[in-house]
Amino acid sequence: MSAAAQTRTVRTTCPYCGVGCGVVAEVENAEQRVIAVQGDPDHPANFGRLCSKGSALGETVGLEKRLLHPEICDRRVSWDDALDHVADRLGAIVAEHGPDSVAFYVSGQLLTEDYYVANKLLKGFIGTANIDTNSRLCMASSVVGHKRAFGSDTVPGCYEDFDHAELIVLVGSNTAWCHPIIFQRMRKAKEANPDLKIVVIDPRRTATCDIADLHLALRPGSDVSLFNGLLAWLAQQGLLDFEFMESHTEGFGAAIRAARESAPGIPAVAAACGLSESDVSQFFAWFAKHNKTVSVYSQGVNQSSSGSDKVNSIINCHLATGRIGAPGMGPFSVTGQPNAMGGREVGGLANQLAAHMDYNDPADIDRVGRFWNASAMADHEGLKAVDLFEAVLEERVRAVWIMATNPVVSLPDADRVRAALQACELVVVSDCIRETDTADLAHVRLPASGWGEKDGTVTNSERRISRQRPLFAAPGEARPDWWIMTQVARRMGFAEAFSYETPAAVFREHAALSGFENDPDHRLRDFDISGLSGLDENAYDALEPVQWPVTGDDTLGTPRMFEDHLYFTPNRRARLLAVEPRDPVHAPDAEYPLVLNTGRIRDQWHTMTRTGLSPRLSAHIPEPFVAVHPQDAARFAVSGGELVRVRSRWGSMLARAEISDAQDRGSVFVPMHWTAQNSTLGRVGALVNPVTDPVSGQPESKHTPVIIEPWRPAWHGFLLTRRRLAIADVEYCVEITGDRFLRYELAGDSAPADWPRWARKLLCDAEPGKAEWVDYSDTRAGRYRGARIVGGAVESCLFVAPDIGLPDRSWLGTLFSRDTLSDAERMSLLAGKPGRGMEDAGPVVCACFGVGRHTLEKAIAEQGLNSVEAIGSCLNAGTNCGSCIPELRELLAGRSG
Repeated sequence: MSAAAQTRTVRTTCPYCGVGCGVVAEVENAEQRVIAVQGDPDHPANFGRLCSKGSALGETVGLEKRLLHPEICDRRVSWDDALDHVADRLGAIVAEHGPDSVAFYVSGQLLTEDYYVANKLLKGFIGTANIDTNSRLCMASSVVGHKRAFGSDTVPGCYEDFDHAELIVLVGSNTAWCHPIIFQRMRKAKEANPDLKIVVIDPRRTATCDIADLHLALRPGSDVSLFNGLLAWLAQQGLLDFEFMESHTEGFGAAIRAARESAPGIPAVAAACGLSESDVSQFFAWFAKHNKTVSVYSQGVNQSSSGSDKVNSIINCHLATGRIGAPGMGPFSVTGQPNAMGGREVGGLANQLAAHMDYNDPADIDRVGRFWNASAMADHEGLKAVDLFEAVLEERVRAVWIMATNPVVSLPDADRVRAALQACELVVVSDCIRETDTADLAHVRLPASGWGEKDGTVTNSERRISRQRPLFAAPGEARPDWWIMTQVARRMGFAEAFSYETPAAVFREHAALSGFENDPDHRLRDFDISGLSGLDENAYDALEPVQWPVTGDDTLGTPRMFEDHLYFTPNRRARLLAVEPRDPVHAPDAEYPLVLNTGRIRDQWHTMTRTGLSPRLSAHIPEPFVAVHPQDAARFAVSGGELVRVRSRWGSMLARAEISDAQDRGSVFVPMHWTAQNSTLGRVGALVNPVTDPVSGQPESKHTPVIIEPWRPAWHGFLLTRRRLAIADVEYCVEITGDRFLRYELAGDSAPADWPRWARKLLCDAEPGKAEWVDYSDTRAGRYRGARIVGGAVESCLFVAPDIGLPDRSWLGTLFSRDTLSDAERMSLLAGKPGRGMEDAGPVVCACFGVGRHTLEKAIAEQGLNSVEAIGSCLNAGTNCGSCIPELRELLAGRSG
């Protein structure tokens, strides 16, 4: 057996959300990159569970679309030429315009070792703090809230607290879709303890409400009013823990006064939040009753122009009741990215220093500079993400190096970001994907290692450091990000400070800095992993998951912080903050009467460069959509399934309308994932307003005034084909990955005069004689159906109609798995639906096991399945990550109805 074909097992970590799940990968063939993936049963973040995205990792490790060689101006060059060019250009720009003319924009997808080198190079040796990260878009407000309350960016609790809680409050977090493994842990906790109460606070009714005892569909942006009201009510009822506050906190008097002034009673809170008084009263009563309360918050809180205040309004309620530092209680910020926490540890944000030190303390600047022996230590904060790209547009920043992220899609006012990069003097992009909306604008492309090749550490939402280990050698000339930056640093004259030869060497320095002048008996800083600073290469490779702090001989870590009620403020007391409700900067008006909310969907991740490669992950929600309340749909003459134009003052997009009473009236929801690589006019970032929280700099991604308008094209269609096509002159085109085929959803303002000719020109290759063509055309009705068959197998098929009345795509997609069509399949091909006796699974509901809606409906009807558990026993659906369980319940409810 060849070495490439030998099976080996690697324990690593999932590259998606901040839950930080352990993964066991069986490498079945390294040369062909064939792996089998399952959850690591011994990893304490997930105990063997994986969500749909993690379960599909094996489908995303191929070399399709990979950047494999360095390029300058789209021309392949050697690594030496590329590195020399980057170093020379950065040096020249700094020499001419100063260090603040250079910026890095990095990512929560980087490993901690990559992040550390980037931060050290820019802040310690180039001499600017202009390094920010896409974590600014998801966690910056939580960082501010933690530091204001605790004196440090500390997440107090751990996942184990969900098992002990009596009340779990989920604020602005669709946990079921965005953090499924945490959600399943909560579900299991509720099954084990029926008295556990779960409250979901979210304007939308999401899949997370499946386990909720109470859903508070509050008015968008009104979170501070709700939690100020809770604080004021608890004070009024005499339910605050004044002994705890007197002993361990400060600022409670001002915080309570501010809460009483802005939210004096339940009627005022209900009016401000758009809730019923009875629901507000119920929530307040449950919070008062249950001492073991965990409040979990995420992007619905953070992505706001008042996100920092929202975070502190939640933390205030915990500090005022002493609910922190013990099992089953505490405020809990759930991070969005796999290493957002690791990035914060090394100072990846423009207003941070490494090891949780800060620019607002001159002693910290001096300390980090001395530890690094820095030649040009930056002495002031840098530009935060939105401001950074504005500075690029204004030519104050003339060189930007972007690593493992796609700001032309993910940042607000994204068209302005694109314009900034188009005009920038030097754009360097390090990525594993060659063509992204951002990489397309790069002067220099540097091939970085991807998941499965990376070697380093990540830190999850509960402060747990885990190893991400390589499964394969890096393909082509791809290299780790830390190596790329080290090579540039050496060429810029900083060789002595960047002598790393392995990621373990970087980690040891990172760990040593965390303990540098950090008194172990009277710790000044929360982040301290100095106990890991002596790891040799073998010990680093074998490192087990561990929660920081890790000091001295203690390698077990620290599951829960603040058990001693000592915080990291100068007087060791936690702070309650006086916060006041603030209206969003841009309010809806007559021109833009609706509020746009953006976010993630169940089976996709960020800009889909990885998850978009998986057929099963692309099957559940294949197109950009806009969720609209039925009353708003009627108001704007929008019908379900039709295409809609969504417009704001900043941009516009096209999306498929989804009419649902789960969507709050007056608001619409659009997912964030689609890019110019897979859609025309599908980037929601182009619409999002660029307003940010004045303290955290986090963008207001949940509140942009928009209007929706029906878009009624002349024709609609879809195309399934085995080849990637460049389809020009079509206003609406979305590319979707299928199993052995690509699917294109199409629509246009003007129809071709001759559909058969258009189809043949698009689909026929240079040897048309090898193909058989079958089609049907009704010119008067504007309908056309055609299929190209090669060697007895369907190669492409096109369906066109003047409206959305087209066949379901799921059965047609299964024909591409056939080497030869049967006679019955050929007969049914242009009908677009299976004939008698042929199976049609229908649209995918369970992505983990690829179970379709029709299969589920048939099993429910024929086998009398009456519970989610029965469905799981029969078809496996719902037994892995559980994200599809709410839809399974809907199917069961439809059956019973």
